[in-house]
Formats: sequence, structure tokens, C-alpha cells
Amino acid sequence: MYLKEFEIRWNDIDANRHLANSAYINYMSHTRLSYMLENGFGQANMVANNIGPVVFYEHMFYFKEVFPGKPITVSIELKGISQDGMYFSFQHNFFDHTGRNIARCEMMGGWIDLAKRKLRCLPEDLFSSLNKLDKTEDFYIITKEHTRKHGQTPRDLS
Repeated sequence: MYLKEFEIRWNDIDANRHLANSAYINYMSHTRLSYMLENGFGQANMVANNIGPVVFYEHMFYFKEVFPGKPITVSIELKGISQDGMYFSFQHNFFDHTGRNIARCEMMGGWIDLAKRKLRCLPEDLFSSLNKLDKTEDFYIITKEHTRKHGQTPRDLS
């Protein structure tokens, strides 16, 4: 399982003096980017393929409050992927310094062709790299119908 550790910064805290929702989102994004950079999704390759990721949704589930002073660790696992790699779903778990699971997020996204502004499948080398990510126990093959279970995809990109 891919893990990334974070120190909770002063600007990560909200008015209730615990970790802000926006910090969870930023930590997940940073974890995803770190994994991708280490596995073939660097800027040069993204530019060469003229693609970028687009997020459809992120569903957060909070279990325990998080306060400054101790680091947290964020994991990333592949929850689902379409057969052509156009759609992906990640699960992130958040762990406190003792290893206790304090939050979880399920997110889904896709890959957009930056010239055509339409969803597209991943090139084979990137699909293969992404598909090597550790999978959740409830991993599934994503169909177009899965992308619409909460309504249409943003701006109906497909």
C-alpha cells in the first residue's frame, strides 16, 4: 500500500481547532500526485499524451478528530478502474500516529484529453502502471453506469 506522511500545519486547522476538511482534500491530492509522479505520470508524460485527471466526486467519512502536534499518514489504493482506463476510483485512508484509521475517502475521476476537452482512455503504459497500484478488497471494474450513480458526470464530459 502506498503511504504518505504529513505534518499538520497551522493553516491546516479550522475554527474548531482540528484538521479542516480542505486539508484532508489537499493531503489526498498530494498523495495521489506523489504516487503518480513515482509511477510514470510526470508532467512530461502527461504533456506528451495531452491528458489530465478530472475529479467527479470525493466522499469523505470522518471517524475521529485530528489535532496538530502529531503526524498523520494517508494511503491510496485502487478501488476501481474501467477496462480502458478512462475512469478510475481511489480509496484513501487516514491514519493517526498510532495507526488508528481516523477517516476515509472514496473518489472517482477520469482522464480528459486537454485539446478535445473530452474523456479519453489511458495509453497502455499508463494504464498498466495505474493498474499495478494495490487494490481494495472491494475492487471493481468501472462501467459508464457507475459514473452516473449520483447523476450525470460533471458537464457530461463523456
